[in-house]
Amino acid sequence: VKASNSLSFSLQAKMSRPVQARRLEGIDKNIWVEFVKLAATYSKVNLGQGFPDFPAPDFLTEAFTRALSGGNHMLHQYTRGFGHLPLVKILAQFFEKLLGRDLDPMTNVMVTVGAYQALFCCFQALVDEGDEVIIIEPFFDCYEPMVKMAGGTPVFVPLRPNPPKDRKLMSSADWQLDPAELASKFNERTKAIVLNSPNNPLGKVFSRGELGLIAELCVKHDVLCISDEVYEWLVYDGKQHIRIASLQGMWDRTVIIGSAGKTFSATGWKVGWVVGSNRLLQHLRTVHQNSVYHCATIAQEAVAQGFQRELTLYGKPESYFVQLPKELQQKRDWLVQSLDSVGMKPIVPEGTYFLVADISQFKSDVPDVPNSDEPYDYRFAKWMVKNKGLAAIPLSAFYSEAHKNNYTNFIRFCFAKEEATLKAANDILQKWKQEKTSF
Repeated sequence: VKASNSLSFSLQAKMSRPVQARRLEGIDKNIWVEFVKLAATYSKVNLGQGFPDFPAPDFLTEAFTRALSGGNHMLHQYTRGFGHLPLVKILAQFFEKLLGRDLDPMTNVMVTVGAYQALFCCFQALVDEGDEVIIIEPFFDCYEPMVKMAGGTPVFVPLRPNPPKDRKLMSSADWQLDPAELASKFNERTKAIVLNSPNNPLGKVFSRGELGLIAELCVKHDVLCISDEVYEWLVYDGKQHIRIASLQGMWDRTVIIGSAGKTFSATGWKVGWVVGSNRLLQHLRTVHQNSVYHCATIAQEAVAQGFQRELTLYGKPESYFVQLPKELQQKRDWLVQSLDSVGMKPIVPEGTYFLVADISQFKSDVPDVPNSDEPYDYRFAKWMVKNKGLAAIPLSAFYSEAHKNNYTNFIRFCFAKEEATLKAANDILQKWKQEKTSF
């Protein structure tokens, strides 16, 4: 018996050592795990997660079908690890047009498993222990944990709302950086700044002046720019998406990140890319070849054919890159009107799938939770999905711990949805309004 107990103790002692790497400490929580589960359990209408519920364009799905069932059986095998040749070649051609410079498809373009892996490659390849990385708030939530996992220190600078005096609806353009505050975040430890334009969750499209300020500071302090441009084609009201890499002094210090999921409304395909100078991309290739190594060949082939079509139709009315933003602008306007009519004050986005709304007038609807330090927007979003069947995401989830309590009166909706989905959301909101006015 003693021998048995001794063995048991010995085994337990060996198991008491922590199994997780230190770099995972404090980054295990994820907004999507909780809110996707809530939406799946309670929602009748899900305007939370950022994916379309309308189909990808026929030309893209037909290209996928041809690749899948056509005569080229090699499309079922490995392709080039850093990107299927037809795709990197057409991306190089396309971005040559957009950036006004010659690109080598073999060294200036790399294909990734969605923009998410592109971001991971950037942080792992370019950020070292002790480096500081500036993140503009509100930010897509993975930036902070990815910086920390790479050993870096995130440094946050907020876009500050500047409401219009004429009482019109606020626009995402009214959320602006304070130039002095931004400049104060740059120092000798700053390695990179993460730029997301058009911005998720706010829908802000950074102006040439704002990008010029960021570029000037990057050049002055020798800082890299990780430019997340996945919503580059989704800009509204005649706005223009300006690529920071096209500004003076920025090509050699910028990694552009793109996404076929957002570009072609096929988020489940997980095809993304990076475009940049070989000085930077050579290090991203090292991370890629030692982690994911390779992306699905057939999906890359279909995306290549989609870009080939769009290059032929570039700037023409029948281009998907012209048609999609027009359709989404109508959906945006529809949701803006719907939210405004019930007293949720929408902030009209200049781009993306997303719209942020002010919910400060609804505090009486949501019961207080005793002994809870959960922010109001979290409580509101949970209450709304459980009691009204409408799913959205709290805006404070897109802020750092230090700043999230300043932005708890907003929630984010996704309007990249079928007309029937948006109508169902409107029906919920109008019924809610009637219930409020009848008391």
